[in-house]
Amino acid sequence: MFSLNVPVPGEISRLAEELRPLLLDFETIRERHTLVCKRLGDAPAGGTPRLREQVRTALSGAPAFEARVSGIDYFERPPLGEGPVVYLAVESPGLRRLHGLLAEEFSVVEEFEGDDYVPHVTLARGGDVAAARRLADRDVDPVTWTVSRVALWDANYDEEVATFSLPG
Repeated sequence: MFSLNVPVPGEISRLAEELRPLLLDFETIRERHTLVCKRLGDAPAGGTPRLREQVRTALSGAPAFEARVSGIDYFERPPLGEGPVVYLAVESPGLRRLHGLLAEEFSVVEEFEGDDYVPHVTLARGGDVAAARRLADRDVDPVTWTVSRVALWDANYDEEVATFSLPG
């Protein structure tokens, strides 16, 4: 399974680490923090090199954009896996435009993408909905950054296999 991810800045990792003591009520706490722009599925015939070229073509001319973590929210019943899922909410019209562009090129995963796409950085999942509500009521200092590159992620090997610059 491949995805196109937005690298998150160190401030996001520091914020997640500050929140860690408040996440102990959840079954799993995310160690690696990512922002999925678009799930791409399995590599096509021709493998990873072919997928890399498809992504490069789809991204042609896509500009850099701003993203902002604005608070904490949660999915009470996520489409897959244990709920609730507690996350850092991301606001970014540019990210939504890029997701839409890629959704025209690659198939959409129902209940996750297209109109259902919710940009977020997962913090924890599983456990008590009341704990998720308490976290969502908590204020966090906003974090804003410029997204100037995206990364092709291979979940089978748990690694980045390509990066693509977005012109400023």
